[in-house]
Amino acid sequence: MSSVFFYALTGVGLFTLGLYALIVYTHLLRKILAINVMGSGIFLLLVSLAARTRGAPDPVPHAMVITGIVVAISATALALVLMLRLREASDRVELPEEPME
Repeated sequence: MSSVFFYALTGVGLFTLGLYALIVYTHLLRKILAINVMGSGIFLLLVSLAARTRGAPDPVPHAMVITGIVVAISATALALVLMLRLREASDRVELPEEPME
């Protein structure tokens, strides 16, 4: 097993773990963390796919990952602020388990 395949498999595993947590948990902070884990899996997959050639790695996926990290940090900060405002307004940070009528 090559290291590129190992990193790609780890990226898919992280994405799957984050998707599972996003579906299962109702607490908003855990959902935000799950989205971050999914993004990290995608970043790892992109970097591993960029290094699959024998020569120099492709710089485009690396630039996409760097841009994605900046966007992920900004989106996480926005999500955390929205979660705090929801807590101030309704005194709860969990989604309802029952569908609303």
